[in-house]
Parts: sequence; C-alpha cells; structure tokens
Amino acid sequence: MSAFIQQLPALIGVVIGALGSYLAIVRGDRARFRREQAVRWEERRLAAYSDYARCLKKTVTLTYRVAAHLEIDPHPHPLTPQEAAPQMAEALDARDPAWEALLLLGAPEVVEAARAWVVVAIDMERVVQEPALSSEAWQALLERQRARREAYYTAVRGDLALPPGHGARWEPHLRV
Repeated sequence: MSAFIQQLPALIGVVIGALGSYLAIVRGDRARFRREQAVRWEERRLAAYSDYARCLKKTVTLTYRVAAHLEIDPHPHPLTPQEAAPQMAEALDARDPAWEALLLLGAPEVVEAARAWVVVAIDMERVVQEPALSSEAWQALLERQRARREAYYTAVRGDLALPPGHGARWEPHLRV
C-alpha cells in the first residue's frame, strides 16, 4: 500500500495534466469554431450586401438610360421607356429576393441605408415616366441617389469593419 501512496501524487498529476490538456483543447476548438462561424456569416452578409447593391444599381442604370432618351441625362446608351420596361421588371424581380436576404442578414444601419437608397431609386423610376421632367430636377434626384448610395456603402463598410472606400463620385467630362 505504501508504494501506491508514494505514486499517488504522480498519478494525480497525470490525471490533472490530462484533464487540463482536454479542457485546453476543447476551449481552443470552441474558439476556433466561433471564429470560423463569424467568418462564414460575415461572408454571407458581404454577399447579401453586394447582391442588393448590384440589383439596385441595375435599376438606377436603366433610369439613367431612359433619362438619356428623354435628353436630360448624358448616358451614352439611351433606352426608350418601352424598351426599358421588361428590363426594369427583371431588375425588380431580382431586387425583391436580394432585399429579403438583406433584411435577414443585414445590420440595422445597413438596412436603413439600403431603404433610403431604394426610395430614391423608386423616385427615379417614377420620374422618368413623366414627360415634362426638367434637367435640373433630374440632376437634383441624381445627387440624392448618389448621396444615398454613398451612405449605403459607408454603412456596409462600417458593419464589416472595412477601411473607408472611394466615394464613387466622378465627373464624366474629365479624362484621366
């Protein structure tokens, strides 16, 4: 019995060491799982944010082209309202599921910025249907759209902890 008692501290040390190793491995695995899960959700949010922006930008570009047909926008590829109608419907069909993904995955600040941007895009869609739209009113609407778009991207960058990006403002008459 005395030999067992003499080896008991070593045995307890081995058990404590094994238990400590097990707990360290479990804790490390949990931390790695949480990090990997956070990365996966961040990738999904980025995909939802960019899909929504792409869908909305398609609508905005179509309104530019119709406005060019109405001779109030300098877009180089004018499009009649009749030609644009099926493409607008397609853009709207793509935008709805992208909006739902954004609602599901997006941060509240990003969703609000997206909502503000889409309201202006809807105004642009409505305005190009009016025959007597002035160039000044169109330019004011473009400025609102650009500001809302910039606010959306700022909110996205803030949510994803990305560095500040380009404001996407440029003058089409300038050559680089």
